[in-house]
Amino acid sequence: MKELICIVCPRGCILKVDAQKNVTGNLCSRGIDYAIQETTNPVRNLTTSIKVRNRPHTYVSVKTSAPVPKNKLLPMMEIINGLTVAAPTTIGQIVKANIMDLNINVIITKKID
Repeated sequence: MKELICIVCPRGCILKVDAQKNVTGNLCSRGIDYAIQETTNPVRNLTTSIKVRNRPHTYVSVKTSAPVPKNKLLPMMEIINGLTVAAPTTIGQIVKANIMDLNINVIITKKID
């Protein structure tokens, strides 16, 4: 049996998931979905920053367009760490399309003039 703390809402229910994916401890139905997702295919949103080539000592924030499978986070960060962009940037600008063939884009979250 796996035990998790639900992060979907502020209640922080202590969830228990058995081998048959039966969930207990949830106070709402969203806890069930979270527990099953977290025990079968956990995903995370990835946010970081990359260098702006034509602006010394400047970085711009980026994020993934969709949650990333947890086991792909470190390999994806190795790729993102090698990315740079030139100013000006716009919010939503794609820096890397279809990263790791996951149908997920790396997008800019801050405008730099």
